Amino acid sequence: MSTDVDQDKIPNNVNLSGDKRLQRALEQWLPNYLDWWKAVGPDGFQGKDVYLRTAISVDTDGWAHFGHVKMPDYRWGIFLQPQEADKKIGFGDFIGQPVWNEVPGEFRNMLRRIIVTQGDTEPASVEQQRLLGHTAPSLYDLRNLFQVNVEEGRHLWAMVYLLQSYFGKDGREEADGLLERRSGDPDKPRILGAFNQPVQNWLDFFLFTMFTDRDGKYQLFALSESGFDPLARTTKFMLTEEAHHMFVGETGIDRIVARTCQLMKTGDVRLQGGIDIPMLQKYLNLWFSLSEDLFGGEISSNAADFFAAGLKGRYKEAQYEDHKVLEGMYPMTVLDNGRLVDKEIPLRTAMNEVLRDNYVEDCQRAVNKWNRTIEGSGSGSASGASERLRLPHRRFHRQQGIYAGHLFDPEGKPLIQSEWDAQKDAWLPSAADVAYVETLMHPVLERGKIANWIAPPSKGINGQPFDFEYVRV
Repeated sequence: MSTDVDQDKIPNNVNLSGDKRLQRALEQWLPNYLDWWKAVGPDGFQGKDVYLRTAISVDTDGWAHFGHVKMPDYRWGIFLQPQEADKKIGFGDFIGQPVWNEVPGEFRNMLRRIIVTQGDTEPASVEQQRLLGHTAPSLYDLRNLFQVNVEEGRHLWAMVYLLQSYFGKDGREEADGLLERRSGDPDKPRILGAFNQPVQNWLDFFLFTMFTDRDGKYQLFALSESGFDPLARTTKFMLTEEAHHMFVGETGIDRIVARTCQLMKTGDVRLQGGIDIPMLQKYLNLWFSLSEDLFGGEISSNAADFFAAGLKGRYKEAQYEDHKVLEGMYPMTVLDNGRLVDKEIPLRTAMNEVLRDNYVEDCQRAVNKWNRTIEGSGSGSASGASERLRLPHRRFHRQQGIYAGHLFDPEGKPLIQSEWDAQKDAWLPSAADVAYVETLMHPVLERGKIANWIAPPSKGINGQPFDFEYVRV
């Protein structure tokens, strides 16, 4: 192997060639990464040319270069936003002090935990989605799947760069561990629950990229405020790519809704091989609730510690007036002896919930958009266009936080076990629902063609038409 990690192999703006220790560490990690990619990355298409976007710099002209490339040859780069002169920490106990460009010793373990947890999500999603290429509804969608995959891989590189650069032997071991865990593995699962959930079909995929990647947006925004400047600068560039992942999910569901409304006009949606609104609602309930869990507990000492240390802020921290938050309170409905009661919680311990508030508002915006598609379809209420999609209550189907272990319906009403058992198949995908969706998942890989259950996009990628050869199959 070459002794020089150059721009042709790993595009970067972090002077890899000038740091021999880091260069050697990445040289040792690179073949392991490629082995992982080939083993559990996209299955069956590694040798195909895919019309992908590759970042070669953080400049507007450089972060999106399009061309056909085989995925194992994709140029995974390492990019940080340019450093700001005299930048200060913007929140917490160290507000106003210069940002850290080296790991502060007292926060070393805390910071490593943040980076490893974020880094673990990136390869997990690639593993979850590895078989979807075999059932792609169009070449356009197949290309978008692979674009999401390679960029999740690049985000893994971003976190590994931080681990290798700033955490010594511990960081190298953590970087290796990111390639050793596997999504859904009973012995070595991924760290966070949603990233062990099977993504079995394209309805799962679109809702994953809509809801789970949207969690990633808010986590990255919070980390982009970090007083550890290399982390802040790294996550700011990651956000430029994360936007496409959410676009894939939000528009994908909108296209399903549009096609469903077309099928409503001519009869029963399922009899025509479509995905009806009640089915879509069940999957929405599942992925929204799984993704809400990713924010962590509503009341969290860890969140308070991260904020106090200046390591993880709020979404767009500058919009708030109080950046120390020593006295603020957050109104929260909590469980007290099995009853729901309203309490005031110290705001620092409610930072996860503050971030979740921003997330839920953004998700509601997308649901409103999908409902406008239903309303504008002209299908007529008699054929079901009066149906609407909605977000379930944030207490519904929670596995993390203060509502975990308790049962609630989609309106947030407490239930006993027998009530849940009687109605859960009306709220979440049943085995029969999953089996039905699987019957729709047939690949359509002919240029300009698309599966029956989804509408084509309004426009293609990078100015190309829908019938462009996005993947050379």
